[in-house]
Amino acid sequence: MERTTPQQILQAREAQLRTLLLRGLDGDEAAYRAFLSQLGTHLRGYLHRRLQQPGDVEDLLQEVLLAVHNARQTYRRDQPLTAWVQAISRYKLADYYRSHARHAARHDRLDDNAELLALQDSEPAEARRDLGKLLEQLPARQRLPIVHVKLQGLSVEETARLTGLSSSAVKVGIHRGLKALAAKIRGTR
Repeated sequence: MERTTPQQILQAREAQLRTLLLRGLDGDEAAYRAFLSQLGTHLRGYLHRRLQQPGDVEDLLQEVLLAVHNARQTYRRDQPLTAWVQAISRYKLADYYRSHARHAARHDRLDDNAELLALQDSEPAEARRDLGKLLEQLPARQRLPIVHVKLQGLSVEETARLTGLSSSAVKVGIHRGLKALAAKIRGTR
């Protein structure tokens, strides 16, 4: 008897959630409600592992689900659902961190030097947000390999399995995507 691997479990969850979302996008309200409910269960665990204040999990969960709902028409049927949902979740999580950092800064007494150093902390989050906006402009064949290999640290082979692309298509996607990003940053495209 063959054991189910964690990768197979993740693939099955991805397929089930994707099927529910696609049926929901095609007008099946019950499937869409099931999608949001099951997605909420998975996201709750994701957020619990990332928040220092567990009491904020439910509030942020609702924000993420609302963002997924509002962006549902932007989902590209040819891309993995997980990557799309993770991007939305990361943006909401970054917003949460940014707003809580500002809130904490209003209540803490800091001297001028400490304030200057604190302001630099938001730069990586802002850079991630800006990079996310640039990546959204790329086609999935370029965007997903960059996200998985360059940002998440997966191997080319892992990314190929995850996205359904060949290893050479992943490498080409990274090369062309980075070239397109550089052109966008320079303002030539």
